[in-house]
Amino acid sequence: MKPLKVILSGGGTGGHIFPAVAIANEIKKLVPQAEILFVGALGKMEMEKVPAAGYRIIGVPIAGFQRNFSLSNFKLPFLIIQSLLKTRKIVNEFKPDVVVGTGGYASGPLLKAATNKGIPTLLQECNSYAGITNKILSKKAKKICVAYDGMEKFFEKEKIILTGNPVRQDILNGNVNRDEAYQYFKLDKNKKTILVVGGSLGARGINEAIIEGLKQFADNDIQLIWQTGKIYFDTAKVATKPYSNKNINAVDFISRMDYAYAVADVVISRAGAGAVSELCIVSKPSILVPLPSAAEDHQTKNAMSLVNKNASVLVKEADAKTKLVVEAISLINDTIRLKEISKNCGAMALPNATSQIAHEVLKLANYTS
Repeated sequence: MKPLKVILSGGGTGGHIFPAVAIANEIKKLVPQAEILFVGALGKMEMEKVPAAGYRIIGVPIAGFQRNFSLSNFKLPFLIIQSLLKTRKIVNEFKPDVVVGTGGYASGPLLKAATNKGIPTLLQECNSYAGITNKILSKKAKKICVAYDGMEKFFEKEKIILTGNPVRQDILNGNVNRDEAYQYFKLDKNKKTILVVGGSLGARGINEAIIEGLKQFADNDIQLIWQTGKIYFDTAKVATKPYSNKNINAVDFISRMDYAYAVADVVISRAGAGAVSELCIVSKPSILVPLPSAAEDHQTKNAMSLVNKNASVLVKEADAKTKLVVEAISLINDTIRLKEISKNCGAMALPNATSQIAHEVLKLANYTS
């Protein structure tokens, strides 16, 4: 039998890249001899993250439309044409059985090239509000895997499959030794801990609010694991130095998120789709601070899907400096509220997303092992 061939594309942020890698890993688990290729945008983080995960990637010169006036928008039609030509060549040479798009403008030219050749395509829409690329591509897609109810307002109902979002395997495993996790972060297991994460690129609004509230955390004897992102790390390192004996620590990146979730009593986070899905799977009470500049304000819509079910708390970025730390301290000290939010959040988890999506990919490819 000829080997299964799959192309995956999606990028720009970790929210598009990591689900694509998770799907690729699951396909390889089901069909070890499968040939997998990624297509991404030149100069974006997928060109680094995908090879690090062990997969080949080809870059195309596509770029996104800048909502504010920018001279780069005048180059966009030329970049689209170049990308369409390059992706057509990739499809012709690789001859995939199926093509998967996980969102982001990088997937646009590739999936168009695939559908023009009659190759079946699957979309994975991670957010509660569909991105413009996926809305356009959905017209010719065979299947659309979503993480939220009510997505028929964006896509044809008969194409939609509610799967949830792929999350990192270490989060799914859920068998973390909490004592080891406390030792890893050098924390006191008898004290309360807040985890602060701002997404793969960091979060300026959250970081500024945390830096203003460091003394309040220290005064309330609350431990802090604060992932700042690279840009803000040096500033945060200086700011936390006086509180190091209070276990208030800044790091630029957390590689062991399974350990971080294990020790956290409350998580402060952006409301990217991946983060929201992980919080549900680990049943962690959270305060979500949506990125206001996210396309179509989709992070607020992601956050509200939890808030409306009393499964999280929302603090707007504009209010973060005055409200975020106060809300976090109030929440972490309210045992009854913590239990209720944790229970409601866990009830929304869809832990089998990666497996379901991978099986849908195999179905579209008409692959039987």
